[in-house]
Amino acid sequence: MALPAPEWRGLIARRWAALDPPLRERLAAASLRDAVRLGCDLLRTEEEEAALGRLCQRVCTGKEPEAASFYREQGNREFGRRRYEVALRLYSKAASHEPPGSPKVSVCFANRSAALFHMEHFEVCLEDIARAESHGYPDRLLPKVLLRKAECLLCLGRLQDAADALSVVENKIHMDGFMTSPTHQTLLKKLSQLKVKLHEKETCPEPAREARADMRGKPEIWEENDSVSGASASLSLNYDTERGRHLLASQDIVPGQSLLKEEAFVSVLWPGESLPLQDSETAWDTRVTNADLYCHRCLRQLLASVPCQGCSYAKYCSQDCADMAWEQYHRTECSLGALLLTLGVFCHVALRTVLLAGFSEVNRLVEWSHSRDKDPHNPRAGCKCLSEAPEARAGTRGIPGCDDSGQYHGSYQAVFHLLPHAEQHSPEHKFLCMLSVVAICKQLQEAGLHAAVLNQESSEQSPKPKTSEQTSDELSPELKTVAEAMLRHVLQLQCNAQAITVMQELGPGDGAVVNEKPVRLATAFFPVLSLLNHSCCPNTSVSFSGTAATVRASQPIPRGQEVFHCYGPHQCRMRAAERQQLLSQYFFECRCRACLDELESDVKSVVSMRNSFCCPSCRAPMQGEEDLLFCSNEACATSVSRKNLSCRLHDLQQQMKKALDLLREGKADQANKMLLKCQMDAGNFLSPEHLLMGEMEDHLAQVYATLGKWQEAARHLKKSIGIVEMHHGPSSVETGHELFKLAQILFNGFAVSEALSTIQRAEEILSVHFGPQSAQIQELQEMKTCLSELPRSILQRT
Repeated sequence: MALPAPEWRGLIARRWAALDPPLRERLAAASLRDAVRLGCDLLRTEEEEAALGRLCQRVCTGKEPEAASFYREQGNREFGRRRYEVALRLYSKAASHEPPGSPKVSVCFANRSAALFHMEHFEVCLEDIARAESHGYPDRLLPKVLLRKAECLLCLGRLQDAADALSVVENKIHMDGFMTSPTHQTLLKKLSQLKVKLHEKETCPEPAREARADMRGKPEIWEENDSVSGASASLSLNYDTERGRHLLASQDIVPGQSLLKEEAFVSVLWPGESLPLQDSETAWDTRVTNADLYCHRCLRQLLASVPCQGCSYAKYCSQDCADMAWEQYHRTECSLGALLLTLGVFCHVALRTVLLAGFSEVNRLVEWSHSRDKDPHNPRAGCKCLSEAPEARAGTRGIPGCDDSGQYHGSYQAVFHLLPHAEQHSPEHKFLCMLSVVAICKQLQEAGLHAAVLNQESSEQSPKPKTSEQTSDELSPELKTVAEAMLRHVLQLQCNAQAITVMQELGPGDGAVVNEKPVRLATAFFPVLSLLNHSCCPNTSVSFSGTAATVRASQPIPRGQEVFHCYGPHQCRMRAAERQQLLSQYFFECRCRACLDELESDVKSVVSMRNSFCCPSCRAPMQGEEDLLFCSNEACATSVSRKNLSCRLHDLQQQMKKALDLLREGKADQANKMLLKCQMDAGNFLSPEHLLMGEMEDHLAQVYATLGKWQEAARHLKKSIGIVEMHHGPSSVETGHELFKLAQILFNGFAVSEALSTIQRAEEILSVHFGPQSAQIQELQEMKTCLSELPRSILQRT
């Protein structure tokens, strides 16, 4: 949720409507500084405080021992069913809810280590065993965990460490006594088995594995730009009044060439769905969200998370990440978790931005903004450099966001210079954003976090809080500065927020064919990436690894041509008129070549034709712009309501969803019957090239792959690829993903020759969009190596 909760938005909308007209006019014309000052006076009613309190109570971010017990019991139940991955997530949820110092957290780690062992994640299992020991795991239960540790070490081939661990556990078992109890007898039996296994490995060591060729591919050639941090030397930074800041190719660029490599200045995990707790009930939410799957600092995928000691929401990939997050920003955010989740990701990003920048830098830039040239006729008013030193580079002198030497860095100064478009946001939206950031700053002050916010940098550089000079309702001058900067950033995010996406597996993830889709993982500020202007037919592709973005050329870019990124819907996915409507949120009218060509021609767009309805009687294309559609076949007089066909389309999509749910539940035959019926129904009113027809072919391929019918799966997937190519192009990332799935099917079906040619084509496309180091490229190369090592007699037969 980018914006605040609907209930808060509704309350603020009512407040806005109730304001006197002169005050509304004053707020609409107010500068950011004046808006914050007015907001401090307006956000004082008990109604708002009570509403925020109620909304925050619905979000569980604190430590709840009852929740910990619930999740631990649920984890034990799933473990008993051998659903180890589900149990793993539940044990992690349990650990995150245990209060600091609770001995029960050690049980969560020990139980989680058992799930990890069964999943064969031996290294991570050892880490959890160490965590259990360090958190005071009960002495009487320790032998069982130590035996698991020894078995992990054996599986990893660390024989001396395994021998030492077995010696420790043997001494402990004998010291504890009660040798006749069933539990001790079980432990002794397991100990004996592991000692035999250790002896076998010592006397008959396993043959060394044959070294495989390095699959990482050749390192990319990279020469960094001397004016723009993270940019390739093949780009140049330019500025004009029509396009603002933009990047041009300073030399010919080839497809797949890396153009930008940038670490996000700030990123905040997109929380995903979460069920609010019901009043006084233990209706704890067991669904897995982004908060359970990814590190809250570096966005790496989590296996065994390290919980924050102060809240249940923040989870990290390691103790190092947890400690760094605490020092950089989480010590301030920790107690505000429920409020930040209630007020949305944009407010959270704004707060974290100022915390990372440090108050000294925030104060410096805010003060500069008060004294800048406010001439509305000057196109660079409000975004000049802080100083334009004589030694500044001639090519970048005066470009907004550049430093004294004329260089553009991914710094807070560059973030600050991103346009907030304060004059173009609706007054109601600015009012909502203003009261939301003021609410956060008031909570910071009331929670005693004032000093923590100001001391992000050394105390000598930060002004001292003047708590004695303000009332309990009045924000300190320093927090007013913070609120002003936050308001600026919230407004900037509408046009400059970058969604960090990740390919996420659909279904259980244990099938022979991996089906993935891109999902939003986080919202971030990338000041260098923000230099790229929009095109509905871009010449670049953006991929992410953790908090880092890489931009690659997706097509040849001649010298002197502008480098474009797609902000919204691609021309392949939507008609120009619909794209223009969506892109209006960025406060510009798209004049890219794709839009101009389509809007200036009378020909119906290809997207509209391919995704059109067909006549239920003769299956000719339907036509018409109003609600009533007519068959294009003059011999057929059929007319149908667009609303009726849209309802049929919606029902069809719901049936497809049910079929996929059946497939995930292991009911492949039922899913197959439902999808075949959907396919028959769709043929009666959708054009053969409709994207949904391709989706059905893709889903049928998944079903047949699950049943091990590889030839049938390949046949359906090839039809899907044909439709995807028609919509997105033969070298698109969408086509690459479909070819990757086809390669998996052909590999599993032992169609060697066809698999090798498909692998090669998938590699060529995906390496352009994601580079040679991506996980999909690595898997394709492993498949190719495996196939090429087959005996020649088999290769000749296939």
